[in-house]
Parts: sequence; C-alpha cells; structure tokens
Amino acid sequence: MSRKLSVILVALTLTACNQGKVIEPREEMVLKPYPKTEKIDQKDVYFGTTVEDPYRWLEDDLSANTKAWVTAQNEVTQDYLGQIPYRDAIQKRLESLWNYAKETAPFKEGDFTYFYKNDGLQNQYVLYRKKGDTGTEEVFLDPNKFSEDGTTSLADISFSKDGSLVAYQLSEGGSDWRKVIILNAADKSVVGDTLVDVKFSGLAWKGNEGIYYSSYDKPKEGSALSAMTDQHKLYFHKLNTPQQDDQLIFGGATKPRRYVGAGLTEDERFLVVSAANATSGNELYVKDLTNPAADFVAVVDNMDKNHSIIDNEGSKLFIYTELNAPNGRVVTTDFAQPQPANWTDLIKETDQVLSASIGGGKIFANYLKDATSLVKQYSRDGKMEREIELPGIGSAAGFGAKRNDKDLYYSFTNYVNPGTIYKYTIADGKSEVYKKSAINFDPSQYESKQVFYTSKDGTKVPMIITYKKGIKLDGTNPTMLYGYGGFNISLTPSFSTSNVILLEQGGVYAVANLRGGGEYGENWHVAGTKLQKQNVFDDFIAAAEFLISEKYTSSERLAIAGGSNGGLLVGACMTQRPELFQVAFPAVGVLDMLRYHKFTAGAGWAFDYGTADDSKEMFEYLYKYSPYHALKAGTSYPATMVSTADHDDRVVPAHSFKFAARLQEYQKGANPVLIRIDTKAGHGAGKSTAMVIAEQTDKWAFMLQNMKVPYKEIK
Repeated sequence: MSRKLSVILVALTLTACNQGKVIEPREEMVLKPYPKTEKIDQKDVYFGTTVEDPYRWLEDDLSANTKAWVTAQNEVTQDYLGQIPYRDAIQKRLESLWNYAKETAPFKEGDFTYFYKNDGLQNQYVLYRKKGDTGTEEVFLDPNKFSEDGTTSLADISFSKDGSLVAYQLSEGGSDWRKVIILNAADKSVVGDTLVDVKFSGLAWKGNEGIYYSSYDKPKEGSALSAMTDQHKLYFHKLNTPQQDDQLIFGGATKPRRYVGAGLTEDERFLVVSAANATSGNELYVKDLTNPAADFVAVVDNMDKNHSIIDNEGSKLFIYTELNAPNGRVVTTDFAQPQPANWTDLIKETDQVLSASIGGGKIFANYLKDATSLVKQYSRDGKMEREIELPGIGSAAGFGAKRNDKDLYYSFTNYVNPGTIYKYTIADGKSEVYKKSAINFDPSQYESKQVFYTSKDGTKVPMIITYKKGIKLDGTNPTMLYGYGGFNISLTPSFSTSNVILLEQGGVYAVANLRGGGEYGENWHVAGTKLQKQNVFDDFIAAAEFLISEKYTSSERLAIAGGSNGGLLVGACMTQRPELFQVAFPAVGVLDMLRYHKFTAGAGWAFDYGTADDSKEMFEYLYKYSPYHALKAGTSYPATMVSTADHDDRVVPAHSFKFAARLQEYQKGANPVLIRIDTKAGHGAGKSTAMVIAEQTDKWAFMLQNMKVPYKEIK
C-alpha cells in the first residue's frame, strides 16, 4: 500500500509571541533595468488569425541563451528584494515558526510501525520505524542524505503486503521523472537495479514477486523537461531482472492512453487499471490474478465519468463512481458481470460531494459540506453506523486502514488551527488526540468565517476569510486572495505556517471556492471549463470586489495569488482587471493557452481548457483570455512577481518566461515586474524547507513593500 509524505503539523506546546520594533517599508525602491529580451519574428496562423509569439525562443529552456536570460532576471529580482528593509526579519520569523518537531500519523507494515518526522528545519522529512508499538526508533530512510542541498526528495513509497520489501521513488530537483529503488526492509539492502525514467506512477506490489509501475518513453536528450509525453505504459518489473525486460501490461501503441495507473485489491486477487486521456474521466479495467490465463475485463469502457474500485470481498467489487451521480456514490457488483448495468447502489448520491475510503472493514464517506468535511462511517452492507464527531468546522483527512486494523488515524485542520492527528477506534467511534502541533501560534487570537458572495452571473460562491480578532473593517488591511478553480480540485480549510506572517500583521487571508473546482461536484467543475472558463475568472474578480465593498481591504492593499491552474487564474484576472489589484503572484502558471498542450502532459488538460486546434470558436475563446496574449502595451499592471522553476516539467517554465518578458515590455508606471526562478526545483512537490522559507519570505516582503505596509517584528 502506498504511503505518501504527509504535511500534517504535530506538537508539543504553544508559546506566546511578543511584538518588537516596527520596520517601515522603503520609500523609494531602485529597480535595475530589466534584461533585454530578444524578440524574434515568429507568427502562427489559427483559423485565419495571425498571432505573434516574439518570445518563442524562451521555450527552449535548456539553451545557453535562455539560461543567460534566467540568470540575468534572477539578478534583477534578488537586487530588488534585497532592498526591502524587513526581508530579513520576515525570514527570521518564518524560520522561528517552522522550527518545531513535526510528526505524521504512524502506519504498520509487517512487524514495524513507520512514521515521518522532521526535527524542525530539516529540508526533508525522515522516515523512522520501530518494532511493533514499543520498539526502539530507528531511521529507515533519510532523504536529507540523498543530496547535499536537499533538492532530492522521497516522492512515494510502497511496501509489499507482508512488509518485507519496499519500493520508493526519488525526485531529483523537483522533476516528475523519478527513479525507483527497491529494498529488503529487514536490513535495508538494495534488491536488484534502480528503475529509471518512471513518471506519473504509483507502485503496486504483486506478492513479493515484483511491482507494477507506469511511465512514458523518455524524450530525446535535451528535451526531457518539455517534450510531449503522450503514451503512458503500465509495466511489471520482476525483482532481480533488468528493467529492459519488464513486461508491458497495458497501454502503448496497441492501446494508447495518456494516463495509466494500477493498483491491487488488498487481497491481491485483482489488478485494477485506470486509463484516461484527460484529467477528468477514466476507463476502468480489472484482471483476476488468480487465473494465469485471464485477460482484462472492462468495468467501464468509456472516459465520460470518474470511477475507482475501492475494495473487494471475494468476487464482489466496491466501486466509487460519478456515473449518473455528479456528486459521487458507492456501488457494488460482481466480477462476473461488472459493467454499469449490473451495479447496485450501496451509498447513494447526496447533495454533498463524496469521497470514499476503506478502513477496518468499514467504508468512510467523507463529504464536502460547503467546502468543509462531514464524515460518516458505513458498514459493508451500506448501513450508516455513525457520523464522526469532528473537533470543529474544517478539513478532516485520513480514514484509511487495512481490513483487519482496529484503529486508524485522521488529521483535522482549518485556517486557524494547525493540523492535529487523531487516533480513531473503529468499533466504538471514539477519537483521541494523538499528536498536536507545537507551532508558536495562538489560534484563539484569530477567526475564520465563511461568506457567500454573488458572482457576475448571479451564482453564489463561498469564500472563507481569516483574520485577527478585533480587525477594523476600514479598507486598509493588507489582504491576500487565493484561488484555484479547476480540475475538480477542492480548496478546503488548511493551516499554513507561512500565512501566520500575514495574520500577525493584522492582514486578511481569503480563499474563494471558485467554479472549476470540485467543492460542489462535477457540475460545479464543468461550469468552469472550456467555453465556460470565464466563470472562474468572474468568480475570483467578484471575490475581490466583495472584499473591497465590505471594507476588508482596498485595491491598494489587495494581492492575488495562485499556482499552476491558479497561476492562470491570477494571470487572467490581472490582465482583465489590472486596476483591481495592487500585487499579483502568478506561480508556475499555465499562461500561454494557445500552446500549453504541446508540452509534457499538457494535452491531458484539454478537458478543462479545450485547445486552440479544436475549432475557431475554441481558439478565439482561449486567445481572448490567455494571459500571455491578453497583455496590452502601455497598461499599468499590478506589482507582479512571477515564479517558476527550472525543472518544472509539468507546467514548463516557458509559460512564465514568456509572460514575464512581455509584461516587462508592456508595463506602464513604476510597479515592478519580477520573475523569481528557482533552480533545482520543479512544480512544487519535494521542495526543501530552506527553499520554501526563502520563497515565502520573498512573497510577503514583496507584497508588504508594494502596499507600503510597515512590518511589526514578532519575537
């Protein structure tokens, strides 16, 4: 079973913080001239429309010219940031806030109990283990020793059913391309060769014989970080055999699919394969491994909806599906006839969005109620046994365990309460605190409230606003508005150590649950896709207008932020309504909507975006809002810090490079346009603690300086 690193914060004590001196922003910042960015005569024609792309050469992120441009841009950025008077004070405060022991929930594999721990400022979490519940702790894997600078991370880990073997993935410099190393768990000796060129893959054990994994053909030298990856392939690697001999199980030229993932049921009877060409909707196949001659059986043979097999009981399959249920339901069927016509409802669809997990032989239904958690426990025959009493309104996650486990662990958090881990007794439904957070932060001084505001077309959209108690609604509070709005992803309440900086300064942190996300199911998602994508931007703009009209803040004190699809959100909104925001942070954003599908796995995002090749209507729609193309010369845009990384092979840095170059060219007035480019980093996962603190320091320093807000030192 795969165990991913958790970012749950854990605990010992809370201490009070004292206010120190007030540091004023710098009156006049000196901005070095932007590096001269060459323009080339590149034109493309779409359905009779000619589109100029003068910065196309920046798409070659490994060329000497691009590397020189990156170096020059970072010099300008760091020179500017280095002038901000309170940059060092913010960094020291963040280091102080981060510097406490953190530990994740434990999990059992074989004779050992495993857990991750970070002593405070370690770059990566360390995996520990102990024999049973009371044995002596020992380090099992220390990712901090994978590389000197902490940029190689432990990306995923999977144990064989008996716990005697373990396979783990390494990410180097944040890349999605991974290496897989297999160990004998008892003595940590390496078994066989290291697997290479693995991407977008889980690791599924078949007994102690070997593992299933997924990957693409590696692009040619020099284009590994940007070339299209189109045909995903599922392989079986038998231990102690060369990787070149691995057996192709599914995908490839005979059954091309863009995304292929595999897992085994806990009893290892069934191999389950999910196949898709986009990030929404999948086929579902099952293979009976007890029959050597068996072939795959199609459970669902189209990609219209999302489905997964969550458990089995002999030949009985338990399936989560959105077929005829946009908010999700759980059904059962027999392997002999597993197709939808033979499904029987076990947990029916409700008004709330469902995600389901299995633990101790029970089914846990985790519902979203206005973007917050509501969890119910069901028996395997579909009887609701209890609603789990959560500590408050927020996000609960976990609720997974092996079939014979008596207990499980879950985490609970919200915007003002650091993550707490609870131990839950499955038989009687009792929860007890297992680990609390030791962060130097007092939640009792802060509050969050949910509001519903009206978007442009009359749709009611929820937003959670967090701030210090007693705040004055006089329009002067520095405010960060965050959003995502895509790919059926839900933004649920979660504590952020970084956000303490803003809250301590009397600032406001607001998160809008935009259409395009999954907060209200597939209908809410679809309402923010393709030719309806403008709804997402309208929702975000309306959130900003609400915060201003209710006097939480003003345009002069409002920043917007988002990453990846959220970077697109920020880019689109700042180009459509530049006067509405003072500061903008488009991070690792999809910013060239005419070419996004030509890089790495970008073609798989077409369910949400559509492509410029689809039709004249789709091209014109994308062209209108594409942030890179929507920029207009002589316009005063917000103070902007674009951020990306040189090893981002998901949303390639060319998006950010081209957008920043054109924004620097077109910007009118004194607001700075910077691009902050991390090296030896990728789309975000696996970043070292030092890199995260440095990034967050620069974000808050840039924001407060460009709002002319003083910083009150906290000790």
